[in-house]
Amino acid sequence: MEAKRIAAERAVDYIQNDMIVGLGTGSTAYWAIQKLGSKIQEGLNIRAIATSKQSEELAEKLRIPMISFSEISEIDITIDGADEVDDRFNLIKGGGGALLREKIVAAATKEFIVVVDESKVVKHLGKFPLPIEIVKFGYEITIRKLQQLGCEPDLRKLNNEAFVTDNGNYIVDCKFAKIENPENLHHSINLIPGVVDNGLFIDMTKKVIVGYKNGEVKEIQKRS
Repeated sequence: MEAKRIAAERAVDYIQNDMIVGLGTGSTAYWAIQKLGSKIQEGLNIRAIATSKQSEELAEKLRIPMISFSEISEIDITIDGADEVDDRFNLIKGGGGALLREKIVAAATKEFIVVVDESKVVKHLGKFPLPIEIVKFGYEITIRKLQQLGCEPDLRKLNNEAFVTDNGNYIVDCKFAKIENPENLHHSINLIPGVVDNGLFIDMTKKVIVGYKNGEVKEIQKRS
Protein backbone atom coordinates (compact mmCIF):
# COMPACT_ATOMS: atom_id res chain seq x y z
CA MET A 1 0.00 0.00 0.00
CA GLU A 2 2.84 2.39 0.82
CA ALA A 3 4.44 1.76 -2.59
CA LYS A 4 1.18 2.71 -4.30
CA ARG A 5 0.86 5.86 -2.22
CA ILE A 6 4.32 7.24 -2.95
CA ALA A 7 4.00 6.51 -6.67
CA ALA A 8 0.55 8.12 -6.85
CA GLU A 9 1.75 11.23 -5.03
CA ARG A 10 4.68 11.55 -7.46
CA ALA A 11 2.22 11.52 -10.36
CA VAL A 12 0.22 14.38 -8.81
CA ASP A 13 3.35 16.55 -9.04
CA TYR A 14 2.72 16.78 -12.81
CA ILE A 15 -0.60 18.54 -12.29
CA GLN A 16 -0.50 22.31 -12.74
CA ASN A 17 -2.95 25.18 -12.33
CA ASP A 18 -5.91 25.37 -14.72
CA MET A 19 -5.56 21.78 -15.89
CA ILE A 20 -8.44 19.38 -16.57
CA VAL A 21 -7.61 16.20 -14.65
CA GLY A 22 -8.94 12.66 -15.07
CA LEU A 23 -9.33 10.77 -11.81
CA GLY A 24 -8.84 7.02 -11.93
CA THR A 25 -10.50 4.30 -9.88
CA GLY A 26 -9.11 1.84 -7.36
CA SER A 27 -6.62 1.68 -4.51
CA THR A 28 -3.80 3.51 -6.32
CA ALA A 29 -6.04 6.25 -7.70
CA TYR A 30 -7.40 6.74 -4.17
CA TRP A 31 -4.01 8.06 -3.04
CA ALA A 32 -3.72 10.36 -6.05
CA ILE A 33 -7.15 11.84 -5.33
CA GLN A 34 -6.26 12.32 -1.66
CA LYS A 35 -3.05 14.14 -2.60
CA LEU A 36 -4.86 16.25 -5.17
CA GLY A 37 -7.41 17.25 -2.53
CA SER A 38 -4.58 18.42 -0.27
CA LYS A 39 -3.03 20.48 -3.06
CA ILE A 40 -6.36 22.14 -3.79
CA GLN A 41 -6.58 23.18 -0.14
CA GLU A 42 -3.13 24.72 -0.64
CA GLY A 43 -4.37 26.77 -3.60
CA LEU A 44 -4.10 24.54 -6.69
CA ASN A 45 -6.81 25.41 -9.23
CA ILE A 46 -7.99 22.51 -11.40
CA ARG A 47 -11.18 20.83 -12.59
CA ALA A 48 -11.68 17.07 -12.73
CA ILE A 49 -13.59 14.22 -14.36
CA ALA A 50 -13.92 10.91 -12.49
CA THR A 51 -13.92 7.40 -13.98
CA SER A 52 -16.41 6.02 -11.43
CA LYS A 53 -19.09 7.06 -8.99
CA GLN A 54 -16.78 5.93 -6.20
CA SER A 55 -13.98 8.27 -7.27
CA GLU A 56 -16.42 11.11 -7.90
CA GLU A 57 -17.85 10.80 -4.39
CA LEU A 58 -14.35 10.84 -2.88
CA ALA A 59 -13.38 13.88 -4.96
CA GLU A 60 -16.49 15.78 -3.94
CA LYS A 61 -15.76 15.07 -0.25
CA LEU A 62 -12.29 16.57 -0.80
CA ARG A 63 -13.84 19.60 -2.53
CA ILE A 64 -12.26 18.86 -5.89
CA PRO A 65 -14.29 20.77 -8.55
CA MET A 66 -15.97 18.25 -10.88
CA ILE A 67 -17.12 18.82 -14.47
CA SER A 68 -18.65 16.76 -17.29
CA PHE A 69 -17.52 15.97 -20.83
CA SER A 70 -20.08 18.44 -22.17
CA GLU A 71 -17.90 21.24 -20.79
CA ILE A 72 -14.57 20.21 -22.33
CA SER A 73 -12.97 18.83 -25.49
CA GLU A 74 -10.01 17.04 -23.91
CA ILE A 75 -8.31 16.21 -20.60
CA ASP A 76 -4.78 17.39 -19.80
CA ILE A 77 -3.65 14.61 -17.43
CA THR A 78 -5.26 11.42 -16.15
CA ILE A 79 -3.74 9.47 -13.27
CA ASP A 80 -4.85 5.87 -12.87
CA GLY A 81 -3.56 2.50 -11.72
CA ALA A 82 -3.29 -0.79 -13.59
CA ASP A 83 -3.55 -4.46 -12.73
CA GLU A 84 -0.63 -5.32 -15.03
CA VAL A 85 1.88 -3.40 -17.18
CA ASP A 86 4.07 -5.22 -19.70
CA ASP A 87 7.42 -4.13 -21.13
CA ARG A 88 5.70 -2.57 -24.17
CA PHE A 89 3.47 -0.40 -21.93
CA ASN A 90 0.33 -2.42 -22.65
CA LEU A 91 -2.00 -2.64 -19.66
CA ILE A 92 -4.65 -4.80 -18.07
CA LYS A 93 -7.18 -2.68 -16.20
CA GLY A 94 -10.62 -3.25 -14.76
CA GLY A 95 -9.96 -4.98 -11.45
CA GLY A 96 -11.90 -2.16 -9.81
CA GLY A 97 -14.84 -2.59 -12.17
CA ALA A 98 -14.52 0.71 -14.06
CA LEU A 99 -12.63 -0.27 -17.22
CA LEU A 100 -15.07 1.29 -19.71
CA ARG A 101 -15.13 4.73 -18.12
CA GLU A 102 -11.39 4.51 -17.50
CA LYS A 103 -10.80 3.81 -21.19
CA ILE A 104 -13.09 6.64 -22.33
CA VAL A 105 -11.27 9.09 -20.05
CA ALA A 106 -7.81 7.80 -21.01
CA ALA A 107 -8.63 8.09 -24.72
CA ALA A 108 -9.62 11.74 -24.23
CA THR A 109 -6.39 12.55 -22.36
CA LYS A 110 -3.23 14.24 -23.62
CA GLU A 111 -1.02 12.59 -20.96
CA PHE A 112 -2.19 9.34 -19.36
CA ILE A 113 0.04 8.56 -16.35
CA VAL A 114 -0.14 5.00 -15.01
CA VAL A 115 0.81 4.41 -11.39
CA VAL A 116 1.59 0.93 -10.02
CA ASP A 117 3.59 -0.88 -7.39
CA GLU A 118 6.40 -3.19 -8.45
CA SER A 119 4.21 -6.33 -8.35
CA LYS A 120 2.18 -5.08 -11.33
CA VAL A 121 5.13 -4.87 -13.73
CA VAL A 122 5.30 -8.05 -15.85
CA LYS A 123 6.98 -9.33 -18.99
CA HIS A 124 3.76 -10.74 -20.47
CA LEU A 125 0.16 -9.86 -19.65
CA GLY A 126 -2.24 -12.56 -18.55
CA LYS A 127 -1.49 -13.68 -15.02
CA PHE A 128 -4.18 -11.24 -13.85
CA PRO A 129 -7.59 -12.28 -15.27
CA LEU A 130 -8.68 -9.93 -18.06
CA PRO A 131 -11.88 -8.03 -17.16
CA ILE A 132 -14.41 -7.70 -19.98
CA GLU A 133 -17.56 -5.59 -19.69
CA ILE A 134 -20.61 -7.16 -21.34
CA VAL A 135 -24.29 -6.25 -21.59
CA LYS A 136 -26.79 -8.21 -19.50
CA PHE A 137 -28.93 -9.32 -22.45
CA GLY A 138 -27.79 -12.73 -23.66
CA TYR A 139 -24.77 -12.66 -21.37
CA GLU A 140 -24.63 -16.45 -21.21
CA ILE A 141 -23.94 -16.76 -24.94
CA THR A 142 -21.48 -13.86 -24.83
CA ILE A 143 -19.54 -15.74 -22.15
CA ARG A 144 -19.51 -18.89 -24.30
CA LYS A 145 -18.13 -16.88 -27.23
CA LEU A 146 -15.39 -15.48 -24.97
CA GLN A 147 -14.50 -19.01 -23.88
CA GLN A 148 -13.86 -19.91 -27.53
CA LEU A 149 -10.95 -17.45 -27.50
CA GLY A 150 -9.10 -19.79 -25.14
CA CYS A 151 -9.86 -18.38 -21.73
CA GLU A 152 -11.60 -19.52 -18.57
CA PRO A 153 -14.41 -16.96 -18.12
CA ASP A 154 -15.86 -16.17 -14.71
CA LEU A 155 -18.84 -13.85 -14.21
CA ARG A 156 -17.79 -11.40 -11.49
CA LYS A 157 -19.97 -11.51 -8.37
CA LEU A 158 -20.39 -9.34 -5.29
CA ASN A 159 -22.20 -10.74 -2.24
CA ASN A 160 -23.28 -13.77 -4.32
CA GLU A 161 -24.94 -11.52 -6.91
CA ALA A 162 -23.61 -10.60 -10.34
CA PHE A 163 -21.49 -7.45 -10.06
CA VAL A 164 -23.04 -4.53 -11.98
CA THR A 165 -20.88 -1.68 -13.29
CA ASP A 166 -21.73 2.02 -13.09
CA ASN A 167 -22.97 1.58 -16.66
CA GLY A 168 -25.43 -1.19 -15.73
CA ASN A 169 -23.40 -4.00 -17.29
CA TYR A 170 -21.76 -7.22 -16.12
CA ILE A 171 -18.03 -8.00 -15.96
CA VAL A 172 -16.48 -11.32 -16.94
CA ASP A 173 -12.98 -12.02 -15.65
CA CYS A 174 -11.18 -14.16 -18.24
CA LYS A 175 -8.12 -16.22 -17.34
CA PHE A 176 -5.63 -16.58 -20.20
CA ALA A 177 -2.43 -18.58 -19.64
CA LYS A 178 -0.41 -15.85 -21.35
CA ILE A 179 -1.47 -13.04 -23.67
CA GLU A 180 1.05 -13.24 -26.50
CA ASN A 181 -0.50 -10.59 -28.73
CA PRO A 182 -2.59 -8.09 -26.72
CA GLU A 183 -3.57 -6.02 -29.75
CA ASN A 184 -5.01 -8.98 -31.69
CA LEU A 185 -6.82 -10.27 -28.62
CA HIS A 186 -8.28 -6.82 -27.96
CA HIS A 187 -9.80 -6.71 -31.43
CA SER A 188 -11.06 -10.32 -31.29
CA ILE A 189 -12.83 -9.72 -28.00
CA ASN A 190 -14.48 -6.49 -29.11
CA LEU A 191 -15.85 -8.15 -32.27
CA ILE A 192 -18.08 -10.39 -30.13
CA PRO A 193 -21.67 -9.07 -29.98
CA GLY A 194 -22.55 -8.30 -26.37
CA VAL A 195 -19.06 -7.13 -25.46
CA VAL A 196 -18.95 -3.44 -24.57
CA ASP A 197 -15.16 -3.22 -24.13
CA ASN A 198 -12.30 -5.05 -22.48
CA GLY A 199 -9.53 -4.23 -20.02
CA LEU A 200 -6.66 -4.30 -22.51
CA PHE A 201 -5.28 -0.77 -22.87
CA ILE A 202 -3.07 -0.84 -25.96
CA ASP A 203 -0.62 1.98 -26.66
CA MET A 204 -2.48 4.42 -24.41
CA THR A 205 0.29 5.49 -22.03
CA LYS A 206 3.87 6.64 -22.40
CA LYS A 207 4.63 7.15 -18.72
CA VAL A 208 4.51 4.60 -15.89
CA ILE A 209 5.44 5.50 -12.32
CA VAL A 210 6.43 2.50 -10.20
CA GLY A 211 6.55 2.49 -6.41
CA TYR A 212 8.75 0.00 -4.54
CA LYS A 213 8.54 -1.48 -1.05
CA ASN A 214 11.84 0.16 -0.11
CA GLY A 215 10.36 3.61 -0.72
CA GLU A 216 11.96 4.12 -4.13
CA VAL A 217 9.98 5.55 -7.04
CA LYS A 218 10.93 5.06 -10.70
CA GLU A 219 9.48 6.84 -13.71
CA ILE A 220 9.57 4.82 -16.91
CA GLN A 221 9.09 6.67 -20.18
CA LYS A 222 8.13 4.88 -23.39
CA ARG A 223 10.48 5.59 -26.25
CA SER A 224 8.88 6.96 -29.39
